[in-house]
Formats: sequence, C-alpha cells, structure tokens
Amino acid sequence: MTSQALRGSGITARKNNRSRALQVKAMAGIGRFFVGGNWKCNGTVESVNQLVKDLNSGSIPSDVDVVIAPTFVHLETVRQNITGPYEIAAQNCWTGKGGAFTGEISAEMIKDMDIPWVILGHSERRSLCGESVDAVGTKVEYALSQGLKVIGCIGETLEERESGEMFNVLNEQLEPIVKAVDDWSNVVIAYEPVWAIGTGVVATPDQAQEAHAFVRSWLSDHIGKDTAESVRILYGGSVNDGNCVELAKKEDVDGFLVGGASLKGDSFVQICNANKASATA
Repeated sequence: MTSQALRGSGITARKNNRSRALQVKAMAGIGRFFVGGNWKCNGTVESVNQLVKDLNSGSIPSDVDVVIAPTFVHLETVRQNITGPYEIAAQNCWTGKGGAFTGEISAEMIKDMDIPWVILGHSERRSLCGESVDAVGTKVEYALSQGLKVIGCIGETLEERESGEMFNVLNEQLEPIVKAVDDWSNVVIAYEPVWAIGTGVVATPDQAQEAHAFVRSWLSDHIGKDTAESVRILYGGSVNDGNCVELAKKEDVDGFLVGGASLKGDSFVQICNANKASATA
C-alpha cells in the first residue's frame, strides 16, 4: 500500500464520517511533550548496553518526558545503567495479581522493580495475543491500582479506516480505558494506526491531527474539557527522525510512541527534540 493510497483512504474515511468529523475541532493539548520508546521483542545484552550508552550521551530538553520500554529480560540492566531524564516502562502486564499464570508478569512485580510505567493495549497484543477491549480495560485498572502509570494504546486497521469505521473503533477502544481511570495524570493515550506500525508508511500530519482531535474531543465529552486538554495524546506508527518535526507541529499531537527508531540512540534523541525543533521550523 503506497502513501498515496493511504492518503486516499484517509479521505474516504473523512467522507464517510463527515458529520462527525465536522464536530472534531482542534482543542490543543497543554501537557508536557512526551516521547516513548517501545523496544518490542528486540535486543541482546550487547546491543542493549550500546543503546543505553548512546541514549545517555544524548541531549534531551528539560521540558520533555521520555519513557523507554525494553523487553522484560532487559529491564533490570537498563534500570541500573540509564541516566538523565529517562524513565522506564514494561511492555505489558497481567490482568490481576500474580499466581499460576505461566509466562505472565504482574503489575506488582513491575512496581517492585521500581519501574514506573507500563504499555497496555498495543495493537500487536490485541491482534496477535487476542486481547479484547475489556481485557485491556481490566489491565489498565489493575495496573493503576498498583501504582503504575499507563501508556494506553488505541488505533484502527486499514480496513476499518477505509470502511469509515475509524471513529467507531477508537470509541470502542477508549471506553473501557476511560472507565478504568480516576487520575488522568497517570495515563497517556497513544494513537497508533495499525496500518502504519512497522510498515514504513506514516500517517500524514493531517491524518494524525484528525485522529488526535477526535480523541481529545471524545475525552472532553466523557471526562471534561479541562482534563481532556491535559491528557497527552501520542502518535505512533513509523515515527522517525525524518518525519517527527512535521508531526510535532500539529496542535493535538503531544508526543510520540516510537518503535523501530527507538532502537537507534541518535535517532531517538532527535525525536525527543522534535517539539523544540518544530517551534523554530
């Protein structure tokens, strides 16, 4: 699928949702810029140590929150060696207290390791591991109850976008997350269109803004305008050091959840500086 075709599919979705889209006005977030790095199932002892060195040598603006998510087996190595402004996230956790759940990691274990964040609801977990919207909501609620902060992921497939179901899908994914949250200072939302994750095809800035504006408007209706403005809404999906500045210019894009580019120290540091660069571009 080409960028041209994807831009066309965005137009199709907008036409099919015209009445709703007309109500999606940019509200602009007011939270600190936030960049997350999701390392997914990547890394060796050697490559992780080198990546940590590269990140430690980078310059991160003081007004940007940065969270990196190594694999479970590398969490402790990264925690002991990372310096500066970086916080750490786990990439998933179980729906409740630990026990006889082979292969799972509980929120209590993550908290016990002094890991403050967890990524929940990523599309790869939803599609490959069969996580339902309700399961994601349960995970969010339990993780927050154990003192973790949550990066909650949402996003539509290409088929859902082309059929005009994008807003309905985002609504369905947002509802159980919102029901699980009492304090929104501990939660960020990551909008990741599934068709852009790991494909090398990034949503256009206008496509990202359209989805982010919808999410913020939806949040405004459900948790109040002031709270919605303070919630950080991240864009994820083939973000790199070549497209991040243009994306960061959009008023409802409050940061990024970065995949492949987060495995390259220099590139990730540049992405962390995107908000500063966009202000002067």
